[in-house]
Amino acid sequence: MEIDIKSGLESLLFVSGEPMSLGKLAKVLGEGENVIKEKAEELLTEYHDRKGGLRLIIEGDKIQMVTAGENAEAVEKLLKIDVEGDLSRSALETISIIAYRGPLSRSEIEEIRGVNTSFTLRQLAIRGLVEKIDNPNDARAYLYRLSLDFLRSLGVEKAEDLPRYQELRERELVSERIIRDAEETDAETEKTGETAEAEN
Repeated sequence: MEIDIKSGLESLLFVSGEPMSLGKLAKVLGEGENVIKEKAEELLTEYHDRKGGLRLIIEGDKIQMVTAGENAEAVEKLLKIDVEGDLSRSALETISIIAYRGPLSRSEIEEIRGVNTSFTLRQLAIRGLVEKIDNPNDARAYLYRLSLDFLRSLGVEKAEDLPRYQELRERELVSERIIRDAEETDAETEKTGETAEAEN
């Protein structure tokens, strides 16, 4: 099914929650950067004219969806409630993954949890529990790790000092290897089957 570029762009910006480059958006949507920028400018105008709760910011080759400035007070109240309240189950799961598997990119965390984590990561960052660092393998993305302040509040200096760190980390890595080996075996079996069918 052919995707509507403007609709797809809107969905990607909403899910990301962070600035996205024209290049990345163009690659995902299978269109040229000039088309993506044109559609983004159309969305920017539509949001402004509609006077709804969302806005678009276009700076250079980066595009981001943000909340309307006039709603700042309500947004701040919500964030304050989230910051002062107890951590949700989603937040606890996410911070546990970062603690024992990090540093991780958002996409890696989402692959483990199976759900979008943009909002959860934002809340954890606002609370000062996690921090973003540069990703040496991808300049367009960040890695997430526990913040030093949070580690110190737990009474440790580094993640490796957390209870059962090595045991839990190694257990997860072993599970990953088993799953990866199984997937590679399945792929090889499928490839062998296809080759045999072609020879027959």
